[in-house]
Amino acid sequence: MSVIITDSCINCDTCIDECPATAIVSADDSPIVDAQYVYVKPEKCIECVDASVPKCAYVCPTEGAIVWDMPYTAEYNDYFLQGHEDGKYNIRIHKKLGIFSPEKKPKPFRESISIADREAGMEVEI
Repeated sequence: MSVIITDSCINCDTCIDECPATAIVSADDSPIVDAQYVYVKPEKCIECVDASVPKCAYVCPTEGAIVWDMPYTAEYNDYFLQGHEDGKYNIRIHKKLGIFSPEKKPKPFRESISIADREAGMEVEI
């Protein structure tokens, strides 16, 4: 996933249209049960690695609403699968291919963001 939206989100939905990977959905369309705010699909987020900053963070009006999460790579497969089981994430499950786990469908990430900063949920700065 790479970024996650926190409970600081005001549900303005500004980030949804900016996401080039269509990874962000409104609280109403969230696959998380009883979602209270916008959700980033971890299996789709690409951290906007081709831009200077993630586009969602660039347009977000709320400080602290978008923070770094772990890279969606095979190394963090267990982290995301556990999050899926715990209800933090709802990773897409294909009828034939199974769950789109980091092991099966890794995503690009910003290597310049340290794992320590990701573990701490550091705010995405613009």
